[in-house]
Amino acid sequence: MQAIVNIWRNARSSVRDFVADKRALAATEFAVIVPLMLVMFFGTVEFSSAVAIDRKITMIARTLSDLTSQSTMLADTDMQDTFTASISIIMPYDASLVKGAISQIYIDTNSIATVQWSKGGTIASGATQATLTVSARTAGDKVTSMIPAPLLIPSTYLILSEASYAYKPSVGYVLKSSITLSDVSYTRPRQVTCVPYNNVPSSC
Repeated sequence: MQAIVNIWRNARSSVRDFVADKRALAATEFAVIVPLMLVMFFGTVEFSSAVAIDRKITMIARTLSDLTSQSTMLADTDMQDTFTASISIIMPYDASLVKGAISQIYIDTNSIATVQWSKGGTIASGATQATLTVSARTAGDKVTSMIPAPLLIPSTYLILSEASYAYKPSVGYVLKSSITLSDVSYTRPRQVTCVPYNNVPSSC
């Protein structure tokens, strides 16, 4: 009889110990919460980097148009220096992922905007000087639809700069693929009516 009582007491004690033991519950909660916390942590890191780069792309676009609009004329060496100085803003991020383009636009008497000249620029991985590239825009392209209405002033010129960055998440835990961050900027020539590039246009 005493043996049966002891078994019953031991059984009750084991049940109480099992119910009071929180270690299994804590482990379960940890296993559930950790993936969510990792997503939030890496998501914050990736989102913060994307926002920082996006702000730098805006600065690059503004710098490209600002430097160009201050010129009285441009040659390839001038354009190369402009791209080098502007794209360097992206540091400490990878400058080789930046693509820039500068175009001069003429708005005729009918408020039709036409590209006069356009040039692209990039910085190769490990390089310190920009390389001039062919722009996606060519002389004669009509770009009226992309010009804000207040800027479509007849018989005037605009400097259009475009900058983009192929953002690749450093971790890739939340964002699995690259996204393109881009911006544009418009300025008017400041010292001259228009800014010739390699003598185009020959006269304004």
